[in-house]
Amino acid sequence: MEYYLGIDIGASSGRHILAHLEQGKLKIEEIYRFENGIKKIDGEYCWDIAGVFNEVKNGIKKCKSIGRVPKTVGIDTWGVDFVLLDEKDTLLGNAVSYRDDRTEGFMDKAFEKIPKDMLYLYTGIQFQRFNTLYQLLSIKENHKDYLENAKTFLMIPDYLNFLLTGRKTAEYTNASTTQLLSSFDKIWDYNILDTFGINKSIFPEINLPKTKLGGFREELVREFEFDAEVVLVASHDTGSAFIASACNEDDSIFLSSGTWSLIGVENSFPICVPQAMEYNFTNEGGIDYRYRFLKNIMGLWIIQEVRRNLNNRYSFEEIADMARKYMNFKSVIDVDDDRFLKPQNMIQEIKEYCRETGQDIPKEVGEIAFCVFNSLAHSYQTSVGFLEEIFEKKFKKINIFGGGCKNDLLNELVAEITGKTVFAGPSEATAIGNISAQLLSLGIYKNLGEIRELIKNSFDIKKFN
Repeated sequence: MEYYLGIDIGASSGRHILAHLEQGKLKIEEIYRFENGIKKIDGEYCWDIAGVFNEVKNGIKKCKSIGRVPKTVGIDTWGVDFVLLDEKDTLLGNAVSYRDDRTEGFMDKAFEKIPKDMLYLYTGIQFQRFNTLYQLLSIKENHKDYLENAKTFLMIPDYLNFLLTGRKTAEYTNASTTQLLSSFDKIWDYNILDTFGINKSIFPEINLPKTKLGGFREELVREFEFDAEVVLVASHDTGSAFIASACNEDDSIFLSSGTWSLIGVENSFPICVPQAMEYNFTNEGGIDYRYRFLKNIMGLWIIQEVRRNLNNRYSFEEIADMARKYMNFKSVIDVDDDRFLKPQNMIQEIKEYCRETGQDIPKEVGEIAFCVFNSLAHSYQTSVGFLEEIFEKKFKKINIFGGGCKNDLLNELVAEITGKTVFAGPSEATAIGNISAQLLSLGIYKNLGEIRELIKNSFDIKKFN
């Protein structure tokens, strides 16, 4: 039996998902999990990238220990973050997180050289203060020597692939999140790089999902006691998640629900019109040069932080159950307000927002939780309205996938507030999409249509009217 390993790394944890095909269905199993997170190093919020790679190796070794050696391996992570390497492939500086405030003010500085509407026309990427472009401008101003000595720029999953294989490349879907990629030409935009004085030679060649990178480095083959083909998957986690949609793309809105909520549609070309820019939609790359036309919403990060503020004494299921008792609570927060990006205390920030906006202040845990879920559903409805306005059509369905689709209360609220039929699942969409790219790379399935049929036949999808 052949096995395929999807390594899915998020902001709070990473998982190794082992998959195989059995009687025409895709079977998946989590075999290893590790914690991830940011910590302050030298005054910056950073990822422990060395620790992450060590955990990547530990999970691969677990395959050997349980006697299920994978034929292929693929890695996906979040977007926008990167590392710089010198001529000896040593890290220059830290692997700084997008949640760090080092980019504060650099978006406006960028507009002084390239007007906002032109930057959107070039890249099609929504304006968020943590975009890779603004991170690089911050480095250029505060750590100029890093860029002067840099020989290679690698996004986080590309760096992990390099550590595994020794091959440097840029995967298309993750590169598209940088605001440095030409939306129409699908290559690094040298005009943008030249305008901001960023050395374009440090950016590797862009390759598509399904590209085979080769086997492990020799020393890793000895360490793992086996070799496997490393495959470029849609290494931006949302790019992988969108592959696993269970609905027809023509009449459905897709909603990847996790730490971030990403709501939008698949399209065959970028939409860089002023209306899309005004509503702050993005055109991120997808598999087979598809475009994910979507809006990035703060997502379940808010409830994750609420739970953390409560010392994690409640499970997410318990928090949702408590929220059901307060479904008449009406206060709504703007989940996309920057104040919720990395506050000192999320619960206090929610209360302060309600106080400042003249709304009832939530006191009980259930009130706070319902306020968050209800606010998310209202934010989704706003984005649905924008999509229907831009496309001049009504969508009938919303397919919610990712870990957040297990929250029945939120699914019910989305169905009620948007008036759409909600299909929830699969919950492991990112890992499934990761593995799907490996199956496509091997030629086991011919196209995305066949893969989506496989997914629909393999996993339960819940319906909410």
